[in-house]
Amino acid sequence: MVIVHTSTAEVIRERSGEKSTVGFVPTMGNLHQGHLSLLREALKHDPVVYFSIFVNPKQFGPSEDFNKYPRTLEDDLSLIRTVEKEFPSSKIVVYAPASPEEVYPPGYNQRVDVTGLSERLEGANRPGHFEGVATVVYRLFEIVKPREAFFGLKDYQQYLVIRQMALDLSLPLKVTGMPIIRDHDGLALSSRNQYLNAEERVEALTLSRTLKKVKEALDGKKMNLPLAQKIIQETLKDPRWNYLELLDGHSLSRDLSESGLVSLLGVFQLRTTRLLDNIQMELK
Repeated sequence: MVIVHTSTAEVIRERSGEKSTVGFVPTMGNLHQGHLSLLREALKHDPVVYFSIFVNPKQFGPSEDFNKYPRTLEDDLSLIRTVEKEFPSSKIVVYAPASPEEVYPPGYNQRVDVTGLSERLEGANRPGHFEGVATVVYRLFEIVKPREAFFGLKDYQQYLVIRQMALDLSLPLKVTGMPIIRDHDGLALSSRNQYLNAEERVEALTLSRTLKKVKEALDGKKMNLPLAQKIIQETLKDPRWNYLELLDGHSLSRDLSESGLVSLLGVFQLRTTRLLDNIQMELK
Protein backbone atom coordinates (compact mmCIF):
# COMPACT_ATOMS: atom_id res chain seq x y z
CA MET A 1 0.00 0.00 0.00
CA VAL A 2 1.28 3.47 -0.96
CA ILE A 3 -0.15 6.53 0.79
CA VAL A 4 0.79 10.03 -0.37
CA HIS A 5 0.64 13.06 1.92
CA THR A 6 1.47 16.62 0.89
CA SER A 7 0.99 18.29 4.26
CA THR A 8 3.00 17.87 7.45
CA ALA A 9 -0.18 17.72 9.54
CA GLU A 10 -1.34 14.69 7.54
CA VAL A 11 2.01 12.94 8.05
CA ILE A 12 2.01 13.62 11.80
CA ARG A 13 -1.55 12.30 12.03
CA GLU A 14 -0.61 9.19 10.04
CA ARG A 15 2.52 8.61 12.10
CA SER A 16 0.69 8.92 15.43
CA GLY A 17 -1.50 5.98 14.44
CA GLU A 18 1.32 3.57 13.57
CA LYS A 19 1.48 0.46 15.72
CA SER A 20 4.72 -0.90 14.25
CA THR A 21 8.25 0.41 13.88
CA VAL A 22 8.95 2.86 11.07
CA GLY A 23 11.86 3.07 8.64
CA PHE A 24 12.69 6.25 6.76
CA VAL A 25 14.25 7.18 3.42
CA PRO A 26 14.71 10.94 2.85
CA THR A 27 15.21 12.08 -0.78
CA MET A 28 14.84 15.11 -3.03
CA GLY A 29 13.00 13.05 -5.64
CA ASN A 30 13.97 12.62 -9.30
CA LEU A 31 14.40 9.00 -8.32
CA HIS A 32 16.64 6.30 -9.77
CA GLN A 33 17.50 2.73 -8.79
CA GLY A 34 19.87 3.93 -6.10
CA HIS A 35 16.96 5.52 -4.23
CA LEU A 36 14.83 2.43 -4.76
CA SER A 37 17.57 0.23 -3.29
CA LEU A 38 17.24 2.25 -0.07
CA LEU A 39 13.49 1.77 -0.06
CA ARG A 40 13.86 -1.97 -0.57
CA GLU A 41 16.35 -2.24 2.28
CA ALA A 42 14.11 -0.22 4.58
CA LEU A 43 11.15 -2.48 3.80
CA LYS A 44 13.23 -5.52 4.76
CA HIS A 45 13.67 -4.02 8.23
CA ASP A 46 10.31 -2.39 8.96
CA PRO A 47 6.75 -3.12 7.78
CA VAL A 48 6.10 0.62 7.48
CA VAL A 49 8.47 2.96 5.65
CA TYR A 50 8.13 6.71 5.26
CA PHE A 51 9.73 8.07 2.09
CA SER A 52 10.13 11.83 1.75
CA ILE A 53 10.39 13.72 -1.53
CA PHE A 54 11.35 17.31 -0.78
CA VAL A 55 13.64 19.70 -2.64
CA ASN A 56 15.21 21.46 0.32
CA PRO A 57 15.93 25.16 -0.34
CA LYS A 58 18.25 25.45 2.66
CA GLN A 59 20.98 23.29 1.07
CA PHE A 60 21.21 25.32 -2.15
CA GLY A 61 23.81 28.09 -2.34
CA PRO A 62 23.30 31.50 -3.97
CA SER A 63 24.82 30.30 -7.28
CA GLU A 64 22.83 27.03 -7.29
CA ASP A 65 19.43 27.23 -8.92
CA PHE A 66 16.90 25.74 -6.52
CA ASN A 67 14.11 26.37 -9.00
CA LYS A 68 15.74 24.28 -11.75
CA TYR A 69 16.07 21.11 -9.68
CA PRO A 70 13.88 18.47 -11.41
CA ARG A 71 10.48 17.89 -9.81
CA THR A 72 9.22 14.54 -11.12
CA LEU A 73 6.67 13.47 -8.51
CA GLU A 74 4.39 11.42 -10.76
CA ASP A 75 7.32 9.48 -12.23
CA ASP A 76 8.74 9.04 -8.73
CA LEU A 77 5.47 7.60 -7.46
CA SER A 78 5.38 5.16 -10.38
CA LEU A 79 8.83 3.88 -9.43
CA ILE A 80 7.86 3.58 -5.77
CA ARG A 81 4.83 1.50 -6.76
CA THR A 82 7.07 -0.96 -8.59
CA VAL A 83 8.80 -1.60 -5.27
CA GLU A 84 5.46 -1.82 -3.48
CA LYS A 85 4.61 -4.87 -5.60
CA GLU A 86 7.67 -6.66 -4.19
CA PHE A 87 6.45 -6.09 -0.61
CA PRO A 88 2.66 -6.58 -0.80
CA SER A 89 2.11 -6.66 2.97
CA SER A 90 4.06 -3.48 3.65
CA LYS A 91 3.03 0.16 3.84
CA ILE A 92 4.89 3.03 2.15
CA VAL A 93 3.98 6.55 3.23
CA VAL A 94 5.25 9.14 0.76
CA TYR A 95 5.73 12.57 2.31
CA ALA A 96 5.85 15.07 -0.56
CA PRO A 97 5.40 18.53 0.99
CA ALA A 98 3.41 20.88 -1.21
CA SER A 99 5.74 23.78 -0.34
CA PRO A 100 8.80 24.54 1.81
CA GLU A 101 6.44 26.14 4.34
CA GLU A 102 5.08 22.67 5.11
CA VAL A 103 8.53 21.69 6.41
CA TYR A 104 9.62 25.09 7.71
CA PRO A 105 6.52 26.85 9.08
CA PRO A 106 6.52 30.67 9.43
CA GLY A 107 8.91 31.71 12.16
CA TYR A 108 10.96 28.50 12.00
CA ASN A 109 14.55 29.53 12.72
CA GLN A 110 16.22 26.35 13.97
CA ARG A 111 19.59 25.52 12.40
CA VAL A 112 21.74 22.43 12.86
CA ASP A 113 25.46 22.63 12.16
CA VAL A 114 27.83 19.66 12.49
CA THR A 115 31.23 21.32 12.75
CA GLY A 116 34.42 19.61 11.64
CA LEU A 117 32.98 17.03 9.25
CA SER A 118 31.06 19.76 7.40
CA GLU A 119 33.98 22.06 6.76
CA ARG A 120 36.01 20.38 4.01
CA LEU A 121 35.40 18.79 0.60
CA GLU A 122 31.75 19.59 -0.27
CA GLY A 123 31.52 21.90 2.71
CA ALA A 124 34.42 24.00 1.41
CA ASN A 125 33.05 23.98 -2.15
CA ARG A 126 29.46 24.71 -1.13
CA PRO A 127 29.43 26.91 2.01
CA GLY A 128 26.31 26.37 4.09
CA HIS A 129 25.34 23.20 2.22
CA PHE A 130 25.72 20.77 5.10
CA GLU A 131 24.03 23.09 7.55
CA GLY A 132 21.06 23.01 5.19
CA VAL A 133 21.25 19.21 4.93
CA ALA A 134 21.54 18.65 8.68
CA THR A 135 18.73 21.12 9.38
CA VAL A 136 16.26 19.49 6.99
CA VAL A 137 17.12 15.94 8.04
CA TYR A 138 16.72 16.84 11.72
CA ARG A 139 13.36 18.43 10.91
CA LEU A 140 12.27 15.32 8.99
CA PHE A 141 13.39 13.12 11.88
CA GLU A 142 11.20 15.26 14.18
CA ILE A 143 8.19 14.69 11.94
CA VAL A 144 8.65 11.01 11.04
CA LYS A 145 10.28 9.70 14.24
CA PRO A 146 11.84 6.66 12.53
CA ARG A 147 13.52 3.70 14.14
CA GLU A 148 16.09 3.63 11.33
CA ALA A 149 16.96 5.98 8.46
CA PHE A 150 18.72 4.91 5.27
CA PHE A 151 21.21 6.96 3.24
CA GLY A 152 23.21 6.11 0.11
CA LEU A 153 26.98 6.13 0.53
CA LYS A 154 27.54 7.91 -2.78
CA ASP A 155 27.21 11.07 -0.68
CA TYR A 156 29.63 9.66 1.89
CA GLN A 157 30.42 12.95 3.59
CA GLN A 158 26.69 13.65 3.95
CA TYR A 159 26.22 10.23 5.55
CA LEU A 160 28.98 10.94 8.07
CA VAL A 161 27.50 14.36 8.88
CA ILE A 162 24.02 12.91 9.49
CA ARG A 163 25.41 10.04 11.55
CA GLN A 164 27.41 12.46 13.69
CA MET A 165 24.38 14.73 14.12
CA ALA A 166 22.35 11.78 15.43
CA LEU A 167 25.15 10.91 17.88
CA ASP A 168 25.68 14.51 19.01
CA LEU A 169 21.97 15.06 19.68
CA SER A 170 21.39 11.57 21.13
CA LEU A 171 18.60 10.92 18.65
CA PRO A 172 16.78 7.61 19.29
CA LEU A 173 17.35 6.15 15.84
CA LYS A 174 19.88 4.28 13.73
CA VAL A 175 21.51 5.92 10.70
CA THR A 176 22.38 3.27 8.12
CA GLY A 177 24.57 3.78 5.04
CA MET A 178 23.89 1.65 1.98
CA PRO A 179 26.32 0.71 -0.82
CA ILE A 180 26.59 2.78 -3.99
CA ILE A 181 24.52 1.45 -6.88
CA ARG A 182 26.46 1.60 -10.15
CA ASP A 183 25.61 1.33 -13.82
CA HIS A 184 27.01 -1.58 -15.83
CA ASP A 185 30.14 0.45 -16.69
CA GLY A 186 30.90 1.47 -13.11
CA LEU A 187 29.44 4.98 -13.10
CA ALA A 188 27.65 5.67 -9.82
CA LEU A 189 23.93 6.23 -10.32
CA SER A 190 23.01 9.87 -9.78
CA SER A 191 20.25 12.25 -10.76
CA ARG A 192 23.03 14.43 -12.17
CA ASN A 193 23.92 11.85 -14.82
CA GLN A 194 20.90 12.93 -16.88
CA TYR A 195 22.67 16.22 -17.64
CA LEU A 196 25.56 14.49 -19.43
CA ASN A 197 25.64 14.25 -23.20
CA ALA A 198 26.97 11.09 -24.89
CA GLU A 199 30.58 12.30 -24.96
CA GLU A 200 30.50 13.45 -21.33
CA ARG A 201 28.93 10.16 -20.26
CA VAL A 202 32.10 8.43 -21.48
CA GLU A 203 34.37 11.05 -19.88
CA ALA A 204 32.54 10.59 -16.59
CA LEU A 205 34.00 7.10 -16.26
CA THR A 206 37.30 8.78 -15.38
CA LEU A 207 35.91 9.20 -11.88
CA SER A 208 35.18 5.58 -10.98
CA ARG A 209 38.23 4.31 -12.88
CA THR A 210 40.52 6.65 -10.94
CA LEU A 211 39.09 5.46 -7.62
CA LYS A 212 39.71 1.88 -8.69
CA LYS A 213 43.27 2.71 -9.80
CA VAL A 214 44.15 4.24 -6.44
CA LYS A 215 42.55 1.35 -4.56
CA GLU A 216 44.60 -1.17 -6.54
CA ALA A 217 47.80 0.81 -5.88
CA LEU A 218 47.05 1.03 -2.17
CA ASP A 219 46.26 -2.70 -1.98
CA GLY A 220 45.12 -2.40 1.64
CA LYS A 221 48.63 -1.65 2.92
CA LYS A 222 49.76 1.48 4.79
CA MET A 223 53.19 1.14 3.24
CA ASN A 224 51.58 1.96 -0.13
CA LEU A 225 50.12 5.30 1.00
CA PRO A 226 52.94 7.36 -0.62
CA LEU A 227 52.28 5.66 -3.97
CA ALA A 228 48.55 6.28 -3.69
CA GLN A 229 49.13 9.95 -2.82
CA LYS A 230 51.47 10.32 -5.78
CA ILE A 231 48.78 9.01 -8.15
CA ILE A 232 46.29 11.43 -6.62
CA GLN A 233 48.60 14.41 -7.10
CA GLU A 234 49.21 13.47 -10.73
CA THR A 235 45.47 13.06 -11.28
CA LEU A 236 44.72 16.52 -9.88
CA LYS A 237 46.68 18.13 -12.70
CA ASP A 238 43.51 17.62 -14.73
CA PRO A 239 41.45 20.80 -14.04
CA ARG A 240 38.19 18.88 -14.30
CA TRP A 241 38.74 17.60 -10.78
CA ASN A 242 37.21 19.76 -8.02
CA TYR A 243 39.00 17.60 -5.50
CA LEU A 244 40.31 14.09 -4.89
CA GLU A 245 41.40 13.27 -1.34
CA LEU A 246 42.37 10.20 0.64
CA LEU A 247 41.08 10.69 4.19
CA ASP A 248 40.30 8.79 7.35
CA GLY A 249 37.08 6.88 6.72
CA HIS A 250 35.48 7.90 10.02
CA SER A 251 36.65 11.46 10.73
CA LEU A 252 37.73 12.68 7.26
CA SER A 253 41.03 13.66 8.85
CA ARG A 254 44.06 13.95 6.58
CA ASP A 255 46.15 12.22 9.25
CA LEU A 256 46.11 8.54 8.26
CA SER A 257 48.74 7.33 10.73
CA GLU A 258 46.17 5.54 12.90
CA SER A 259 43.56 4.85 10.25
CA GLY A 260 42.19 1.35 9.80
CA LEU A 261 39.66 2.59 7.26
CA VAL A 262 40.35 5.23 4.62
CA SER A 263 38.03 6.85 2.13
CA LEU A 264 38.95 8.24 -1.27
CA LEU A 265 36.47 10.97 -2.18
CA GLY A 266 36.36 12.89 -5.43
CA VAL A 267 34.32 15.30 -7.51
CA PHE A 268 34.83 15.34 -11.26
CA GLN A 269 33.21 18.22 -13.11
CA LEU A 270 31.97 18.23 -16.71
CA ARG A 271 30.67 21.68 -17.67
CA THR A 272 28.33 22.55 -14.79
CA THR A 273 27.71 18.94 -13.72
CA ARG A 274 29.60 17.90 -10.59
CA LEU A 275 29.85 14.13 -10.24
CA LEU A 276 30.56 12.71 -6.78
CA ASP A 277 31.98 9.30 -6.00
CA ASN A 278 34.02 7.59 -3.30
CA ILE A 279 35.42 4.29 -2.20
CA GLN A 280 36.28 2.92 1.25
CA MET A 281 39.35 0.77 1.89
CA GLU A 282 40.62 -1.06 4.94
CA LEU A 283 44.28 -0.56 5.79
CA LYS A 284 46.74 -2.86 7.52
